[in-house]
Amino acid sequence: MSERSDADWADATALVHAGTERSQFGETSEALYLTQGYLYPSAEAAEARFKGDEPGFVYSRYANPTVRMFEERMARLEGAADARGTASGMAAVSTALMSLVSAGDHVVAAKALFGSCLFIVETLLPRFGVESTLVDGTDLEQWRAAVRPNTKAFFLESPTNPTLEVIDIAAVAEIAHEAGAKLVIDNVFATPMLQRPMKLGADIVVYSATKHIDGQGRCLGGVILGDTDFIDDAHNLLKHTGPSLSPFNAWVMLKGLETLPLRIERQTRTAAALADLLADHPAVARVLYPGRADHPQHALAMRQMTGGSTLVSFEVKGGKAEAFRMANALELIGLSNNLGDAKSLLTHPATTTHQRLSDEQRAELGISDGLLRLSAGLEDPGDLIADLTAALETVA
Repeated sequence: MSERSDADWADATALVHAGTERSQFGETSEALYLTQGYLYPSAEAAEARFKGDEPGFVYSRYANPTVRMFEERMARLEGAADARGTASGMAAVSTALMSLVSAGDHVVAAKALFGSCLFIVETLLPRFGVESTLVDGTDLEQWRAAVRPNTKAFFLESPTNPTLEVIDIAAVAEIAHEAGAKLVIDNVFATPMLQRPMKLGADIVVYSATKHIDGQGRCLGGVILGDTDFIDDAHNLLKHTGPSLSPFNAWVMLKGLETLPLRIERQTRTAAALADLLADHPAVARVLYPGRADHPQHALAMRQMTGGSTLVSFEVKGGKAEAFRMANALELIGLSNNLGDAKSLLTHPATTTHQRLSDEQRAELGISDGLLRLSAGLEDPGDLIADLTAALETVA
């Protein structure tokens, strides 16, 4: 019999098979265990499980067989020691950060963050005595200057939402480790298919599995990945506070992982083609796509990523009015704040995902009133090009 394990498999194989546990029925698909609790063969066995002396499940808020399959498959893909599923991407972010800090500690984060992530760093953590400093993520000297003796965590996303700014993960990891801090990376825009932050020095990686991992707009989920000690801490927080991943959603995510490499490859090619189209259109003031040579951090992106992302952002001339006119003229591409879907989706960040920021904050991050973010789907690229071209013709 072969001695090969899932560690020997290529990613595409692991995403179909890794972590799978079958019941006595020998089902081909992963089993969906829709249960709240579990039965024990004896009172002594129940006591042993609760004390941790005997392996097994005790309550689905703590752990569930289907959720565990998803966690093990994600850990295999990311190259992490372990993982924990969460109810959403924001549950993953908040749990990861709160597992690292206590009152009196300090967090350094990049300014270019998703709005809810900024809320956690700027508003929520300070309520519990955790200070924070925001820096320009591309400026390594700002990361160094922000370090304090009580700094426990660095936090960033790369590429960023929505301007697709690329941050040097290896360099920031080095600064964090010199300070005795842990680096947390939100890797949603790159996905594990295009970027592996842990190989670049990151300690913890978080995902909104709602995005590319599900990939078909069906349900919410998140995942936290890290070393065993950190995941144990995160697990303890999750089981007592409750933002656990539902078994059904975990099962959907497992099905999404099976096609993740195929989808990301296709969507990345499409996004690159759309970026080229937009860059040549007279109604577009600028295009932001890491795979293009005119991106400010293109060289860095190509060092730490294997592709240019499934997303492209672009600024329509004429500000909000013309951006809205163009968006409303689309027939195939949908308007939504979601991303990573099989369907192409467009959003206006200044009035949706980043609307809570002040005008000054948006200007500092490069989020103009004319900026639009496009998530490439699985449609035929020619149809998307035709839809975009027709919509852009409406711009005055």
